[in-house]
Amino acid sequence: MPAAVQEKIRISKLLADRGLCSRREADAFIEQGLVLVDGVVVKELGTKAYPHQRIELATKAKALQQRRLTILLNKPIGVVSHEDPDRPYTPAIRLITPENLWQTESRPRQAPAAQRRLETRGLAPAGRLDIDSTGLLVLTQDGRIARLLIGETSPIEKEYLVRVEGVLSAQGLKLLNHGLSLDGQALRPAKVSWQNEHQLRFVLREGKKRQIRRMCELVGLKVTGLKRIRIGKIALGQLPLGQWRPLGPDEQF
Repeated sequence: MPAAVQEKIRISKLLADRGLCSRREADAFIEQGLVLVDGVVVKELGTKAYPHQRIELATKAKALQQRRLTILLNKPIGVVSHEDPDRPYTPAIRLITPENLWQTESRPRQAPAAQRRLETRGLAPAGRLDIDSTGLLVLTQDGRIARLLIGETSPIEKEYLVRVEGVLSAQGLKLLNHGLSLDGQALRPAKVSWQNEHQLRFVLREGKKRQIRRMCELVGLKVTGLKRIRIGKIALGQLPLGQWRPLGPDEQF
């Protein structure tokens, strides 16, 4: 379609679609004059542009993004991902304290200044992990990471070890890999295999509510334990239960 007849789109949406920041961040950057369209600063919220136009963040905006904290937590059972005033459970954010920072010989006892101060404002879970599940949970102040990890269309794999009870037929295993539906929607293909005689390994690229437990129920299995061990290229590794560490500057999902 020629550019002249293309429809203009909100700049905040174009920035988010291109993975440069979240829409909320885009609006904040626009208000601060940190967004440029074809080299011209934009300051008015709701401004639109054509998809073919060059849209970029100012150097200051990129520097602000680099200072945003992303945390990896080994969530215990009994802790909820998101804070909910209507539920009397401990939210994951309350575990992000100096005392729970994972210390090893390869990680200096003196944490970087941003981590010592532990400015957790804006830190939120990028995805969920059920109260009765454990393992890797990401909390971030970076809208780009949240957008990458959250949602049924996320390209990022999540890997789980799942203890089960019951008998699984060859056909049931085939259905776990592809062929099941939840909430009236067909599930995307998964990778499901036996880890040992009591434990399955799941690799998913979507995250419907309690998806693995519900999938297992559909093939006659009961989940007795669920642990997330990897998100994209980031593995839980030796991170102790209930402790956290910052995402390293050279680590990417």
